[in-house]
Amino acid sequence: MTLAQAGLRELTPAVLAILVRRGADFAAAEDAVQDALVEALRVWPDDPPRDPKGWLITVAWRRFLDVARADAARRRREDLVDQEPPAGPATFTDDTLQLYFLCAHPSLTPASAVALTLRAVGGLTTRQIADAYLVPEATMAQRISRAKRTVAGVRLDRPGDVATVLRVLYLVFNEGYTGDVDLATEAIRLTRRLATAIDHPEVAGLLALMLLHHARRAARTAPDGSLVPLAEQDRDRWDTTMISEGVAILQTALSRDRLGEFQAQAAIAALHADAPTADETDWVQIVEWYDELVQLTGNPVARLNRAVAVGEADGAHAGLAALAELDATLPRHTAAAAYLHEKAGDHNQAAQMYAVAARQATNLAERDHLTRQAARLNARDSRPPDS
Repeated sequence: MTLAQAGLRELTPAVLAILVRRGADFAAAEDAVQDALVEALRVWPDDPPRDPKGWLITVAWRRFLDVARADAARRRREDLVDQEPPAGPATFTDDTLQLYFLCAHPSLTPASAVALTLRAVGGLTTRQIADAYLVPEATMAQRISRAKRTVAGVRLDRPGDVATVLRVLYLVFNEGYTGDVDLATEAIRLTRRLATAIDHPEVAGLLALMLLHHARRAARTAPDGSLVPLAEQDRDRWDTTMISEGVAILQTALSRDRLGEFQAQAAIAALHADAPTADETDWVQIVEWYDELVQLTGNPVARLNRAVAVGEADGAHAGLAALAELDATLPRHTAAAAYLHEKAGDHNQAAQMYAVAARQATNLAERDHLTRQAARLNARDSRPPDS
C-alpha cells in the first residue's frame, strides 16, 4: 500500500459519514466516496489539494448529486443541491463515530457488521475482506451489499450502542492474520480511532486488551507454525513497548471506576504480561479478576478459563472441581480437563482427553497442538521404567 493510499484510507470513514449526515443513503454515499477515491488516485499525484478531506467531500458529494438527479425522484433529490456548502477547509465533527454505530447496527448479523466495518470504516476493498475471510469475492460483495441495504434507512440522530461496536471490533481482532490483510492490526487501528472519537473506559479497555494480546504475537507460534502455549513462550520476544502502552491505557481506564468486561479481560492479560516467568504468574489475582468478569458477564467461557486459573492457584483438583460445575459441551472444555488431569498426574486420562479435544478442535493449529500433547504423554507412558 502506498503512502497516498494509506492517507485515503484514513480519510474515507469521515467523508462517508459526512455524506450520510447530509442526507445520502448509505449505499449511494459509499459508492460516491469510492468514485471520489478513484479520482483522487488519478489526480492527486500531479495536483495535490491543500485540503484533501475537503476535496474528497466535494467530489463525492457532487458525484452523489449527479446520480441522484438521474433518479426518478428528481424533485426530492434536487433540493439537496442547495445544501452543498461553500468550498473551504472541512471542519471536524463526530461523524466518524456515528459511522461506527451504523456499521454495527443491531439489525445486522455479526458477519455483516464486521464486513461493513472493514469496508466503510477500515477502507479495505471487497477483495481484501474476502481474502481475509477465505470466501469468494462475489460472496463478500453480496454480503456487503445486503448490509448496506439493511442500514440504508437508519437515522444517525440517536446515540449508538458502544458495546455493540466493541464486540464487532473484537470479532475483527480475533480473526488474526489471513490473506494479505492483518486483521488484528486493522482492529487495533480502528479501535485507536474510536478511542479518539469517544471518551469511554470500555473503549480504552478493549484497546488495552488488544495491545496486550498483540504484544505476544511473535512468541505465539514456533518457526514451523505450531502453537506455543503461553507458559512456554519466549518472553524476550514479547513487545515490551506495546505492553507498556496497554498497561498505561488500562490503568487510566480502571481509575475511572466504571469496570466493564474488556477492562477485566485486559487486567488478566496485564497480569500475564507482568510475570517475568510463567512460574511467577500471580494466579490468585487472576482468579479474582475472573470472578469480576464472571459477575459482569456470566459468560460460560469466562467460567471455563476461571476453572483453569483456579487449578493454577489452588491446585489441579480444585480446578477440576470448578470445571465439573460447567457444561461439558463448552468449547475447549475437554482440552481444559486434559490439562488439569495432566497437572494432577493422571497422564493416561489426560492423553485420552487431549486426543478427544484434538478431534473437537475447529482450528488446525490448535488441533495439531492437542494431538502433539496426546502423543507426548503416550510416548512418556510407553517408555521402559529405567529409561
